[in-house]
Amino acid sequence: MNPTPLYFIWDYNDADRAFWAEHLEDWLPRRMFDAHTHIIDGRFRLEPMTDTMRRQYWVNEVLEPIDAATAERCYRTVFPNREFSCVAFGLPDLDFDLDGGNSYVQQECASRGWYSLAVIRPQWSQEKVATLLDKPGVIGVKPYYSLISLDRETRDRHLEASIFEFLPHHVLEVINDRHAWVTLHIPKAARLGHPDNVREIREIRRRYPNIVLVIAHLGRCYTEPHALEALPQFADDPGLFFDSSAVLNPACHRVALQHLGPRRILYGSDNPVMYMRGRRQYRERTYINRTNHPFHFNRDREPAEIEARYTLFMYEDLLAIKQACSELGIIGREEIEMIFHSNATRLIAGILKTNAEKLKS
Repeated sequence: MNPTPLYFIWDYNDADRAFWAEHLEDWLPRRMFDAHTHIIDGRFRLEPMTDTMRRQYWVNEVLEPIDAATAERCYRTVFPNREFSCVAFGLPDLDFDLDGGNSYVQQECASRGWYSLAVIRPQWSQEKVATLLDKPGVIGVKPYYSLISLDRETRDRHLEASIFEFLPHHVLEVINDRHAWVTLHIPKAARLGHPDNVREIREIRRRYPNIVLVIAHLGRCYTEPHALEALPQFADDPGLFFDSSAVLNPACHRVALQHLGPRRILYGSDNPVMYMRGRRQYRERTYINRTNHPFHFNRDREPAEIEARYTLFMYEDLLAIKQACSELGIIGREEIEMIFHSNATRLIAGILKTNAEKLKS
């Protein structure tokens, strides 16, 4: 069968179809919910991506804007015969028009029955954040440390920032009052396990208990050592949630499921990045991405016969979750459904109920 175009340089081919049929078709639930995906129209880019920027960080090489219509078509392709919905947000990047992007994402998601988060800057007022949350289908916000200020030389100028520098208390007050959702990308090179992150997340949970707080990428725990040192510290907080986006390591998913349980984990793809074709390999606290395209970061290529068997990163992610569930004996359909659908929809239902009650009062 001929390849089906997906996004950017990637397509959907017979290797992907075979992978889906062998590993995922009979295991994934009939309803899928992606709690972490990006959409944006390219017209909202303010500054072009340069070759220098592409060399800074591997994601810069593979991340091109994906509009809502393309995203919908791609999901229909990669999740055949599935009902699908999502929480989507734009790109948290000051090279994009955040206001225009937020309006675009909100309107496109609302028209499809999807939900959205508004990308926010820490300098924005309570009134502006509240106005964004008033829009149909907007259930929360997406802060990010690179939105503190622009530095075109590096995306990590603010990597070591406090969470409260890019998610300040005046914003948290509004979100708490609205019982709204936050998808939080954890700062610091040490990732979730850094003592400051642990302390500040606990402070948010204590001071702002109405917030639906979702820690992105399992706290950026992409390797087992990071997962082991961080995730067990949050085992005792049933009201704190984690999305699985961009974590391809089955060992990390196993640690998360052991200490958090399936009721606290939400499937997320981090698409469109995870349409990349290849696999990820690990050495202690680092990883290397393998792919079949001559990107700057992809210098150590594997033999052609191995690359020919590559599938989408997002499928490798799904298989990693499946492997972790199998190892832990998580085989009930209800538990699998929690991860891939009902956890997200349960949280959203709570937000919508609160909003409806506020309108009545």
